[in-house]
Amino acid sequence: MKIQERTGAGAGRSAAPAQPSVGDRLPTPPRERKPALAALAVLLILVGALGATMLVLQAGDRIEVVKVTSQVQAGESLKKSDVTSVMVAKDDNIHYVEWSQLATIQTYKAKSTIYPGTLAVGEMFAKTASLPAGKASVGLALKEGQYPSDIKAGDVVSAYRVGTTGSSSNNSDDSTGSSGTSTSGGGALVDNARVNTVEDDSDATVSTGNLSLTLLVDQADAAALASAAAANEVAIVHVPGN
Repeated sequence: MKIQERTGAGAGRSAAPAQPSVGDRLPTPPRERKPALAALAVLLILVGALGATMLVLQAGDRIEVVKVTSQVQAGESLKKSDVTSVMVAKDDNIHYVEWSQLATIQTYKAKSTIYPGTLAVGEMFAKTASLPAGKASVGLALKEGQYPSDIKAGDVVSAYRVGTTGSSSNNSDDSTGSSGTSTSGGGALVDNARVNTVEDDSDATVSTGNLSLTLLVDQADAAALASAAAANEVAIVHVPGN
């Protein structure tokens, strides 16, 4: 009788839910796939790879060109001491003077002043020298003392007529003659002339101090300056502030 009561009491109870074991995990919801973000990531990777490839190709396609290191005046030719070589990216739209063309470009003349730091391009040069409109180039042969010792191409100077020294004889009833010196001078023949070229005799065995230079002047001043130069009556001075 007791056995049946225990059995009946147990039958009225609800079964307790089974507890999951410690090692089991609860199921997780499936991750949401985002194909747009995946496609964008792939696109960015491709763009980066293409950019890196272009940089490598551009770096490899470089040429050696002429860079001017000293000022070159209009009408002058390049000298080896005026230039150096640099590497640049090749660009078919820019007519660089390549280093291998230096000997050829040295036979040409600069159309205008070329300043240090400039990369030489073909448009800067012409086969024959040309002067700016209204200008003339006058050559001078000067002796020591008729020019500043530090004169160089590109300087702005003034040209003055200087006196000449000579002898004169005066005859009178009381004397047979006497000799003396006279000096004549004048104002500036040319103001603000630009020195185009300077050549000295430093290569000579014995330096005489003579200097040859050319000045770029207004055409209206060229005749007077050339006449004074022919008579060796020209002195060159630096313009104040130059």
